[in-house]
Amino acid sequence: MERENYTFGKKEHLCSEKLMEDLFRTGHRLMVFPYSVRWKVCSKDSLPYPVPAQVLIATSKKYFHHAVDRNRVKRLTRECYRLHKHLIYQPLEEHDAALLLAVNYVHNEIFDYEVLYHKFDKLTSQLTSLLNKQLNGQKP
Repeated sequence: MERENYTFGKKEHLCSEKLMEDLFRTGHRLMVFPYSVRWKVCSKDSLPYPVPAQVLIATSKKYFHHAVDRNRVKRLTRECYRLHKHLIYQPLEEHDAALLLAVNYVHNEIFDYEVLYHKFDKLTSQLTSLLNKQLNGQKP
């Protein structure tokens, strides 16, 4: 695979307030413990950069009071996304669509990387099946 499939650059980060508001207002929700995910399929023209998906990764002070813990959770989640994103990109590229994605860690304990990797694997498989349904004209 190409090198860009295993990177997670600035252009892939969801930073636009307008797009975030749209995602949380009209996006679909998916829960795979310990992640809560909001996702929305949109046209490639609506994104500020020509990438298949833009992602927001977050965790709350409610669960982790110390910034060092929040940063660790986000770092582990970013790594899991980086390794799984090529699976999410496949249906998007086939249908020339784009994805807005918000991944929120909603547990008060930091799991090992191996556990998070397998949880993200499950999340990715559910998300790709929902994406395929929506892109093929079915209700997700």
